[in-house]
Amino acid sequence: MFPLKDNIPTDRFPVVTVLFIAINVVVYFLLQDGVLGLPNGGAGGDWPVATYAAIPCELTGEDPCRTAPGGPAAWMTAFTSMFMHGSILHLGGNMLFLWIFGNNVEDSMGPVKFVLFYLLGGLAALAAQSATDLGSEVATLGASGAVAAVLGGYLLLFPRARVVTAVFIIIFFTIIEIPALFFLVIWFAQQALFGYFDLIQPAGEGGGVAYFAHIGGFVLGLALIKLFASEQRRRRQIERVGLR
Repeated sequence: MFPLKDNIPTDRFPVVTVLFIAINVVVYFLLQDGVLGLPNGGAGGDWPVATYAAIPCELTGEDPCRTAPGGPAAWMTAFTSMFMHGSILHLGGNMLFLWIFGNNVEDSMGPVKFVLFYLLGGLAALAAQSATDLGSEVATLGASGAVAAVLGGYLLLFPRARVVTAVFIIIFFTIIEIPALFFLVIWFAQQALFGYFDLIQPAGEGGGVAYFAHIGGFVLGLALIKLFASEQRRRRQIERVGLR
């Protein structure tokens, strides 16, 4: 299932959401894909990932395993990794979810709080993924965990919102409108199920998706959204579309 849009309006232009999307796009195409001719960019270039992605064994101190000397301190990669992606599909999927759900979450709390909420979600996601293998030398990157926190927050803020969704089942394709509660619960259940399968796979045979980052970010969003969001703003948003 892929979301196409929701029915919750915003009172203000989502400056931070758009800024985060722009940063992610610029980092991917200019740094990772080597458009500006940066070192080792382009097809097969792994310098940006080796330098700026987060590596659990470095963060936990299990082993000094960073493969690109001279890069930022390990703790800084917890932030830089949030703005990197493994492929254009990875980037596109995350930015689609961020645009559809992030604008309303940002509107519910304001831009400054949204920056903090988003970054905390990314940190919680990285912590959850790293906890599954403290000595892992596999680079972790992507906005998925921070975006998952946005999804968790959206679930509690707007469970009765409607999400226009593209559904693919083998060769069958349709577009339907479903409650946000249903969409997001199904999404989280998928992450939990695939995460479980990853845990029971022999080492090195996982699918390469950081499912526990998604889980950690989502749970963080559920836990903190009421501390960040304004109930008055939320009510104003949902009343404009006749929700309660």
